[in-house]
Amino acid sequence: MGQKIRRLFTIKTRFEAFLVIFGLAQGATWRGVHYLDVYPGPAGWLLFGACSLAVFIAGGMILDSLALRRALA
Repeated sequence: MGQKIRRLFTIKTRFEAFLVIFGLAQGATWRGVHYLDVYPGPAGWLLFGACSLAVFIAGGMILDSLALRRALA
């Protein structure tokens, strides 16, 4: 049973990876907009940029790990 659940949450294709990255980007954008409301000015924009940068880093890691898994298989 645990194996079936683990397979359900495993990213297998690039399409699935891009869907996950898209979801992360949506969440980060909403969080950034919230930061702009709470912290007006440069601090809000800095936090907005940090949210976006985190998605770029996470997306790159997801795609790299998918390519590595494909190369090892």
